[in-house]
Amino acid sequence: MKYLFLDDERNPTDVTWLHDFDPTLDWAVVRSFDEACGYVVNHGIPDVISFDHDLGVGRSGKDFANWLINYDLDHGIMPDGFSFTVHSMNPIGRRNIQSLLQTYIADKNS
Repeated sequence: MKYLFLDDERNPTDVTWLHDFDPTLDWAVVRSFDEACGYVVNHGIPDVISFDHDLGVGRSGKDFANWLINYDLDHGIMPDGFSFTVHSMNPIGRRNIQSLLQTYIADKNS
């Protein structure tokens, strides 16, 4: 399985507030919207993505979630059983990413 961790500052071992998050998995860490997009273009959509919302200056984790959906619509390569978590401490950003991806996955699987 492939795991992608999007955060401009933290590492997977820093995420201690989520009960179902395993920091010991082999996470590929990307620090920006552009790095996340580049990872997907070069390696495909991973099985699991953990999102931060606030990525410093520039685009956000929600922007990447939107890009990911459009990339899947164009290429149809989202793995069966794709899952995600949002480790962002920004409650509004977290809800926006969760809502966006939950809606897309539900529509895709219906």
